[in-house]
Parts: sequence; C-alpha cells; structure tokens
Amino acid sequence: MSGATAAALRRRLRGPPAYVLNGMAVGLGIAAIQLVFALLFDRHVAQLAVAGAVYASLADLPMRVERSWRNVLAAGALGCATALALGLLRPWPAAFAPGIAAIGFAAAMAMAWGTRAGPISFAPILSIVFTMAQPPHPDHVLAGPAWNAAGATAYLAWSIAACAALQRRYRSLAVAAALEATARLMRSRADALEQPGGADADVRALRTWIGDEAQLAERLQAARDLLFAAPDTARVRRETAILLRTIDLRDILAASRLDVDLLGDDAPGRAVRQALANGLRRIGAALELADEAMRRGTATSPFASPDPPAVRPFEDVPFEPGDPRRRLLPALAGRLALLEGDVERIGALLGGEARAQDTSLSRTQLGLFVAPERWPLNALRANVSRRSPVFRHAVRTGLALGTAYLIGLALPWAAHPYWLVLSVAVVLRGNLEQTLSRRNARVLGTVLGCLLVLALARLQSPTLLAGVFPVSAGVAHAFVGVQYLVTAAAGTVTALLQAHLLDPASGFAIVERLADTLLGALLAWGFSYVLPSWERRALPQAIERAMQALREYAAHSLSCDADAALAQRLARRSAYDALGAIAGAVKRSAFEPPAVRPPVHELTVLLDHGQRLMAHLSMIRLMRANGGAALHSPEAIGALHAAARALQASLGAGAPVAAGPDAPGMPGTPGLALLPAEPPADDLLPWLLRRLTVAAAEGPAIARAAHAALAALGNSRTMGYKAASGGTR
Repeated sequence: MSGATAAALRRRLRGPPAYVLNGMAVGLGIAAIQLVFALLFDRHVAQLAVAGAVYASLADLPMRVERSWRNVLAAGALGCATALALGLLRPWPAAFAPGIAAIGFAAAMAMAWGTRAGPISFAPILSIVFTMAQPPHPDHVLAGPAWNAAGATAYLAWSIAACAALQRRYRSLAVAAALEATARLMRSRADALEQPGGADADVRALRTWIGDEAQLAERLQAARDLLFAAPDTARVRRETAILLRTIDLRDILAASRLDVDLLGDDAPGRAVRQALANGLRRIGAALELADEAMRRGTATSPFASPDPPAVRPFEDVPFEPGDPRRRLLPALAGRLALLEGDVERIGALLGGEARAQDTSLSRTQLGLFVAPERWPLNALRANVSRRSPVFRHAVRTGLALGTAYLIGLALPWAAHPYWLVLSVAVVLRGNLEQTLSRRNARVLGTVLGCLLVLALARLQSPTLLAGVFPVSAGVAHAFVGVQYLVTAAAGTVTALLQAHLLDPASGFAIVERLADTLLGALLAWGFSYVLPSWERRALPQAIERAMQALREYAAHSLSCDADAALAQRLARRSAYDALGAIAGAVKRSAFEPPAVRPPVHELTVLLDHGQRLMAHLSMIRLMRANGGAALHSPEAIGALHAAARALQASLGAGAPVAAGPDAPGMPGTPGLALLPAEPPADDLLPWLLRRLTVAAAEGPAIARAAHAALAALGNSRTMGYKAASGGTR
C-alpha cells in the first residue's frame, strides 16, 4: 500500500475526532454506571440500569452543555417510557405487534424536527430490543423500567459533567474537522482539474464535489454551533477566527473553477490546469498540517515544507506570445495567492497572533449562525400529511417493525423475535440510498460482530464480557455517523452481550442472530418501496428555495451598504444550504428505480450555474474588499447596481426565459475577448466590470436551467417562468 493510499485510509477511518472522543466518554460513563450498580446491588440490576444509560447515551453528542442535557434527558425518558409500555403489554402477547408498530411510527415522526432528532428517535427502538431481551418476570413490569430510569438519570448526570469538561476540546476538534474537510475539498477540486473534459468526467467530478461539499457544510455547522455560542474568551476568539477563515476558504476555492473552461484542452491549457491542481494540493497539504496542529494543540507554520509558496505557478506554460489566454494567468495565480494568504493567517492564529483575528462580527451577530434549538410543535403538525416524506416513512417504519415481530414469532428460532425488529429498524432509512448502504454494512458488520462474540465466549469469563459491553457501546456510538460498518459490528457485540448478561441461560444464539440479520435486511429493503418518497417529489420546492436564496445572496453581495457583511454571510450560508439540498437529492436519486429518477442532466446544469454564480459573487466581494478606492468609484458603483438589477430580474419568479448560451465559450469566443489587457495587480476595475458582466449573464442561464429542470420534473407551475419566443435551451 502506497503512502498516499495509507494516509487516505487513515483519514477515512478516523472521522471527526470530536465524535471519537465523545464515544470514549460515552463508553466510560456506561462502564462507571455498570460498576456502581453492580457493587451496590447485583449484576442483573446493573444491566437493567445500563440499558437506561444506553438509551440516554444515544443523544449524548459533542455539543454545548445546555443543548446536550435536554437531548439526553429526552432520549432516556422515551426509552424508559417504551420499556414501561412493553412491560404493561406483556400479559397480552397479541397486542405486542400493534404496540411495536405504534412505537416505531411515533419514533419515526420525531424526524419532523430534522436529523438532530435522529438519536432521540432511536431510543424507543433500542428499548424494544433491550426490554424484550429480559426474561419474563412479574416483578419486571415496574422494576425493569424503574432501574432503567435510575441508570438514565445517572447517565444524565455523567453526560452533563463530561460534556462540560470536554467543551474546550470539542471546540478545537470541531475546527480541526472543518479544516480536514476543507483540505479534502481542495484535493477533489484538484482531481477534477486534472481530468479530461466530457460528460462522464463532469458527472463523476460533480458527485465527488457534492459529497465533499456536504461533509464540509455539516462540519462547519457543527463548529459554528460549538464556537459561536461559547463564552467570549481569548481561546474562543482565536478558534472563531480560524473557523471564519476556513469558511472564507470555501468561497475562494469555489472561485478557483471560474474561467478554467476558457483554457481549452490543448497542451498549454492542460499545463495551466495541472499547475492549478498542484497549487490546490499543496494548499490542501498545508491545511492538513493546520488540522493536525488543532488536534494536538500545537503551533504550526502551514507552509513549512521545503517548497516556497506558488508566487508564479504558470511561468513555464508554453503559450504563444499573442495567445489571449495569457491575460488570464495573473488572475488564476492571484486566486492561489488568496488561498495561500488565508492558510497563512490560519497558521498565524494557531501560533497565537491576535492581529490575524477577524473582528468584523460581534459575538451577538455570530450567534445568528447557530442552528436553532427549539422543538416547535408546528413542525410536527406540518408533517401529519400523506404527502409528507416524514409521515410516509413513519407509516413505513411502523408497518415494517410490526411485520418483523410477527414473522419473528413464526420462525423456528422464535425465541429472539426482537433481533429481527432491530435489524429492520437500523436498516430501514428515510431514503433508498441510505437503506441500501445500511443493508450491506449491517450484514457484514453483524458477521464480524458475531465472530467477535464467539471468540469472547470461548474465554468463559463473565467479568470480561461485562467489561467488553461498555467498550462496544462506546465504539458503536463513536462511529455511527462516520463508518457504519464499525457501528454495526460493535452494535452486534453490544446487543448480544446485553441479552446474554440479562439472561445467561439463553446463550448467544449466533446462528439465529445471523439469520435474523439477513432476513431483517431483506425486509427493510422490501419495505423501502412501501409508500416511497422519491426525491423528485420534493425537488420543485427545493428549486424554488434555491432560486430565492441565490436572489437574496446576489442582492446582499452586490450591495454598497457598508453594514451588509452580516446579511451577506447569512445569505451565503442559506444559498450554500439550498444548493446542497438539490445536490443531495441528485446524489441520493442515483439509487432509485430508473422510472422515478429526477432529470439528472437538467439538475446538474442548474447546480453548475448556481455554483458558478456563487463563485462570481465571492470573487466580486473579494475584489471589492482588496481593490481600494478605484472599486468605489461612480463607475464601479453604477456597474454593481446594474448587475444587481439584472440578477434580480432574471432570478425572480415570473421572469421570461430566453434562449441563449449557458456559459462563456472556449478560446476564440467572447469569453476570452472580455479579458482586460492589464493584469489585476495594475488595474482591478476592468476585471471587476468583466466579473459583473459575466455574473449578470449567469442569471438567465440559471433561470433557463431551473425552467428546464421543473419542466422535466413535470411541475405545472415551473416557478412562474415563461419561455420567451426563442424557447428554452
């Protein structure tokens, strides 16, 4: 295995470091509760208490204390309430199937509050498994849930203390994770620059970009939530400044794609793209150094490698003397210099230089970027509809879990029907892509987990088994959002050991466990086609939101208001999120049946133009920030106002959609003809005017793409756009 391949594998397996640390804390807390209850009472009571601790621990994630304890309390309460409900149903076995179905439906409906409700919603499902694993006993109807509640309460106290103690470390590791994701995005952009053009290559590059963008957006928001609401200390200010620089890096990186299509595909054009790719990889490597420094808490110089910064990266490109593409090289080199400058500032901040801090936003303003904490009932009521994807998935989940339980009773190995319920619950997701991914990882992870338990069982040590239980629970918790295969294997160990420790006479039943997993995965796969929510159903609304977000971002980016920085940043995040929602739908739809897939080509064109406009607006903002008085002249302000009016007109609902080219062409087309003769360092105003012209041209292109996508989706409204006499593209 090469060094680069090994490094890539390590990056893939380690995941966000805050979650690994959080998993260790969870495992330690469960182990402490298990030990304390075993010493005070007995092992059986300890396992009942640990079950409640596990329910609560599902919602124990690396977040702020005031948010964490509420989630942990809710997960523990729901798990204990489920245990009580199942205990009350034990005298009526016929009611178990509808009871399990109702619990599954209610748990899935919690997703009306978004993915943040996922860990809480799984607590009742896990409670079904742990409660049914207990041997029947009349005293367990109330005693079992009572001990569950005692364990959940003990874990709540643990989680509050652990979360408070780890806050500083969580914040540092969240910033490190954002730096690592930015470096990965740099590498994927470099790979795309090196690939030859073509439809297949463009689709592959887009899919990679979508995945890396989604991961970066998730990590940036996790870091915002931890840092922007933290107490105002010198350390928090420094890490906030690093995060703000990282967020700006995404903007400049997006701008690195601009004008590359003007280079052509001849030898000089390929040489320029290769030089750009090399520069991006070098900057990505510098970000990885900063990532390691954040993880270790050490200072670093991000460009400490023997190679100097790329001041003149294109000096050896064999352009002919009169080739107009030469005029583009200073602008491309300038973008690399901007990226390097921000990474150098990150290095300065890591070294403790306060001068590099960004003080443009106050702590109060930063708080506006924190994800909401409220759980409004309106969100639940809005999803009580047969058209709601959440409601359809909840019905699907309830039917699947009830059916799994009934099938489990009818099987020859009916002693453990709850294993079949668990397999269905963990595999069946809200969309087909996640279900298929979970199906494969669940089956392989169960096989690995069963082999581990077989090896442990041969040692015949109850103490060892009791000690392995919290370790496996912590590992499963740490990797659930990183590598589900690891979670599936560790979760299998946890479930088998929990059942065995509650009822040692039942053994491990490895063969039955494997059979239940295979059957459960097949059942979940089959039920994913019951009341499906295909991606094309929600795409018209997603396109409308994206157009609105782009319109607002353009308005704030082109505003001459000196106080528009906060509104511009908020609008930028909304635009990234809106385009990311469409990109995620396109990615997930690749796993859906061909007959229901949305129009990938039309949506890809829309995403491409939307990202181009975002990049243009970012470049305009950077030019204005660094251009001095020349870019505040009446000519510049007039051009800004004209571009803003043009974009508002073309991106607004009801705007006419005229035919026309989608983007500047290849060499020899007006795209090259618009390039100013003087480099940006000598006179930036012509470059700003050109950028405004090209950005304004993206508005009609986006409108055409949106119209075409909505028409292909069969949307009758097509957002109010009307094709002009020239027709659509």
